[in-house]
Amino acid sequence: MSGHSKWATIKHKKGAADAKRGRIFTKLIREITVVAREGGGNPDTNPRLRTAISRAREANMPNDNIKMAIKKGTGELPGVIYESCIFEGYGAGGVAIIVETLTDNKNRTTAEVRNIFTKRNTNLGGAGSVAWIFSTRGYITIDKSAISEDELLTIALDAGAEDVKTEDKTLYEVYCEQKDFENVKSAIAAKNIKWETAELTKIPNSKVKIDAASAKQVLGLVEALEDHDDVQNVYENSDIPDEIMEKLAQEIE
Repeated sequence: MSGHSKWATIKHKKGAADAKRGRIFTKLIREITVVAREGGGNPDTNPRLRTAISRAREANMPNDNIKMAIKKGTGELPGVIYESCIFEGYGAGGVAIIVETLTDNKNRTTAEVRNIFTKRNTNLGGAGSVAWIFSTRGYITIDKSAISEDELLTIALDAGAEDVKTEDKTLYEVYCEQKDFENVKSAIAAKNIKWETAELTKIPNSKVKIDAASAKQVLGLVEALEDHDDVQNVYENSDIPDEIMEKLAQEIE
């Protein structure tokens, strides 16, 4: 995965993610509401809703909040209508960036996202300018202490996974096509194996190696974007060497 993923893991381990609990709930509620509106309120027949509910539960969101978000999506309760808006651009060092938002005011969100880019001397591009660099994939991470590599390989590949990577020191990374995501998740869960992350994400088909200065700018841009209430996901294709990542991590200790 990208340098941003490593950065997110470092921040999580240091407890930085806890301070954003309320913002995470807000983003998850929006996601549940939208996917329920688009695909129905039954998670058995709406895979996107099933995945969104799973993410909400992993974030310890109360069931009442989940049910209310679904009902707002299906129209059983009044609620704000959100629409999806995707932005594309380049960060420092030529790093490609995709920003996914859910907003009730597209003009406002567009202006504010553009302002975040502009303040960091970067610019938004047109639709499709960087989308071709990424592919949507299922992505699951599992602590290496939970299962042996051979056992995980057998479970994941038999369930339809494309690859299981072991380069990370503490985590296995399981990749699969979008259509196989639920099958792979179910196969892992059936063995009572807990995952650290399980999500549909955008994986870069190619990466850009960047130096420390560019890495700091890119990670700062990503964090600023993620702090925006309308932003659901940010994807980028940086390749940040471990020694640079560790040095930057020391700055937030």
